[in-house]
Amino acid sequence: MSQDVISSVATTCYHCGEDCGSHIVEHDGKNFCCDGCKVVYSILQENDLCNYYTLNEASGVSFKRRSIERYSHLDNQDVKDKLLDFTDGNQSRVHFHLPQIHCSSCLWLLENLNRLDPGVLQSRVNFLKKEVTIIYEEKTTSIRKVVELLATLGYAPVLNMDRLEQTKVSAVDKSLYYKIGLAGFAFGNIMLLSFPEYLGMDANTDSTFARFFGYLNILLALPVVVYSGFDYLRSAWQGLKQGHLNIDVPVSLGILALFGRSVFEILSHTGAGYLDSLAGLIFFLLVGKWFQQKAYHTISFDRDYKSYFPMATTVVRDHGEEILTLDQLKKGDQLLIRNGELVPADAILLNGEGRIDYSFVTGESQPVVAVSGEKVYAGGRQVGGTIRLEVIEKVAQSYLTSLWNDNIFDKQQEQGTTSRIADRVATFFTVVILLVAISTLIYWLPYDRSIAFHAFTAVLIVACPCAVALSIPFTFGNVMRILGNNHFYLKNIQVVETMAEIKQIVFDKTGTITYGQGAKSHYEGDPLSARDKALIRSLAHQSSHPVSRQIDSEYHDSPLLEISDFVSKEGLGIRGTVDGVEVIVGSYRFIKPESEEKYDGTWIEIGGEMRGAITQSGRYRQYLRQVVADLARQFTMYLLTGDNNREKDTLYSIFGASTQMEFEQSPQQKLGFIKAMQRDGAKVMMIGDGLNDAGALKQSDVGVVVTEEVNNFVPSCDGILDANQFSRLPVFLRFSRLSRGVVYGAYIIALIYNIIGLSFAVQGLLSPVIAAILMPLSSVTIVLFGMGLSTLIANRLGMRNSE
Repeated sequence: MSQDVISSVATTCYHCGEDCGSHIVEHDGKNFCCDGCKVVYSILQENDLCNYYTLNEASGVSFKRRSIERYSHLDNQDVKDKLLDFTDGNQSRVHFHLPQIHCSSCLWLLENLNRLDPGVLQSRVNFLKKEVTIIYEEKTTSIRKVVELLATLGYAPVLNMDRLEQTKVSAVDKSLYYKIGLAGFAFGNIMLLSFPEYLGMDANTDSTFARFFGYLNILLALPVVVYSGFDYLRSAWQGLKQGHLNIDVPVSLGILALFGRSVFEILSHTGAGYLDSLAGLIFFLLVGKWFQQKAYHTISFDRDYKSYFPMATTVVRDHGEEILTLDQLKKGDQLLIRNGELVPADAILLNGEGRIDYSFVTGESQPVVAVSGEKVYAGGRQVGGTIRLEVIEKVAQSYLTSLWNDNIFDKQQEQGTTSRIADRVATFFTVVILLVAISTLIYWLPYDRSIAFHAFTAVLIVACPCAVALSIPFTFGNVMRILGNNHFYLKNIQVVETMAEIKQIVFDKTGTITYGQGAKSHYEGDPLSARDKALIRSLAHQSSHPVSRQIDSEYHDSPLLEISDFVSKEGLGIRGTVDGVEVIVGSYRFIKPESEEKYDGTWIEIGGEMRGAITQSGRYRQYLRQVVADLARQFTMYLLTGDNNREKDTLYSIFGASTQMEFEQSPQQKLGFIKAMQRDGAKVMMIGDGLNDAGALKQSDVGVVVTEEVNNFVPSCDGILDANQFSRLPVFLRFSRLSRGVVYGAYIIALIYNIIGLSFAVQGLLSPVIAAILMPLSSVTIVLFGMGLSTLIANRLGMRNSE
């Protein structure tokens, strides 16, 4: 059994890397600066998590002069309610801001919390936002235990009691300003002290002053390298430790080469060194980084904000129902949520039978029963009859959008061609640059050492693969923003890239190529009394299916009656007990499953008696023929529908005789059809309404929901197309394909820039300072090229670039 020993030998802490000072806590043959660091190491060791130190040595957070906060207030139910994003009594979801996150070890440890606390089911880190989202089991652990565990590990969370309070993220880290200030101060003063050399004065005439100024320059340059250039050195070192040559490796080599050569010349009195070039190099690198961060923050914020889909919901007013977007909701608003619709805000159930599917939040699809007075969380989906809710807490749009991008809905698919090219370039670029730089140094050393070191450093600095890496997110991000402004909302930029590679398009019929609302319907059968219409409307009112919404609209003058035992069968129909009478609305085989007969239309049975059927006609979307004709020139077309083949001739006249069509397809058959196509190597886009084809949408490479009401949101889809923009679908797909060409164009410009820059650098015609100015400018130029050209293309295609 290991023992703790207090030592007085100066060393660094094994956990956090800080200087232990005069007192060291020794444990298990390792040195720690305090008991807190020792305790964290012991916890990690006991749970076989010491890989934390393998990823990055001394990567922990120091506990010296730190006391573990007391979190007893987290047992208070009111406090828990303010912090939790979701709970169903069994599982809870919460997210925390952890400012201590700084490296890959932090990410690895925080995503393995389940090995420290079995009650933690899942933990996911957003490294850029320094946030962790945790799903835990209530009966095994608690929010207090989770927070205390995080604090014990050195990641005490910032507890934000208002989930809507948005912490303003600075475009630029404050420390960058300090680093720029220090580098600029040193740059100016080193140039001042080097003035005699610039004027060509002989250093031998007054060697004492020349040496003194040289020593001062070293003192000025040292903090520039150690502090201002630290991020480059640290990034390069961490990359090398993990066997990866990142872009900071050549930059760091250039910094160290200039500094080492300069110190050698000054101390050996063989020259004045290049410390002015070194300070200028780091100064302009940092100014370039500032400019990049400022520009990218502005662009990214605009892109992220405007690409959110405008989710809406039905609000009950005194004068009737009203559709409002999420940002218009207020506390106290009463919402009407139909079967299949998403709950857009935390609310209290007022009436109706709540059966809430929280798979959008937790991945668990088993519905949770909610009774009147219970809280219902944002992101849940009602899978029963219509319920009425009262908003108690408005939820940010970004929360629901983050759920859409959750790992639960990720698709396992290959990288796009453009991404593969970027990855390959990044892999070989640094190696090539190092070889060119070393060759340049070897070539020039026998002729002129000054040119040799300047050329060596210039080669390392001027070459930049960043343009390749930045072109994809900013070009496709701008495309995503423009499409959003034109009411075609995509999940993320990967969808833009995948969409550009689509070869086959599969259409659903009802609600996709037909109007969900406004279609002409015709009833055939026994006459319906006023009560019959009220019974039918009350049942249809519970569903968000286009046919149900059409029936609801058709009989809008009939009163809504009390309903119970509501059931919806995907692709078949709905049933329920309305005012004590069983009512069924759906396909003939849904009502009479034992019958082998096949009849068209939506059939109605009231009290066990078949009353008749509703058929719809004249309902194909405007410009459908033109849309299909445009798409057929570029893509192979398919049609899947749950309807029978009554309209086969009409559909063939629209799609063409060569189009494969499958009728009477169940949701499972649609899914199987997509899988079969993908097994044959197809890149498939599925376009549906999201009601009977959710599985096919999720399975396809790109799943797009066409909707007339944006509250009909399907988490498994990749895009949401406003039905009013259906006629512009070929334009949107063409835009995505052209945007891929923009990225390739950026690659070519980056290649030309690097070839020209390197040709000057290897000849010794480019100083390191000029190279430091050109490197960030090249990245910004590529970003502006990608965004500017994609915007120009959108204008040429007649697309709006702003709201």
